[in-house]
Amino acid sequence: MAGKFCVTLSCAKDNTDKATVAFVIANAALGSEKETLVFLTNEGVRLTQRGYTDDIHEEGFAPLSELMSNFAASGGTIYACSPCFKRRQLDDQSLVAGVTVVGGAKLVEFLSDGAPCVSF
Repeated sequence: MAGKFCVTLSCAKDNTDKATVAFVIANAALGSEKETLVFLTNEGVRLTQRGYTDDIHEEGFAPLSELMSNFAASGGTIYACSPCFKRRQLDDQSLVAGVTVVGGAKLVEFLSDGAPCVSF
């Protein structure tokens, strides 16, 4: 892979446009041969739950559930902020494919060599 790229996402159903575009960008980064991480924080951690994204489909884009599953199936990494996840009392047995619940140190580790990061 030629470098790394990170997308941080703090939105879910509170801003489905941003949530969708974040995964469009993440998929584009993977398509550009970047080792790509999506870091879900704040409300974004809700996207980790099976069935949550089933009704999210912004006009002009693929459904969010499809964007997320394609990202994971293509080798993208999805981390969910552990404190945010716990604060919302989400179910770690209901994670969508490709999600790992981690502390902030994993994000810092990924970014530590200067990887660019965009936030939604």
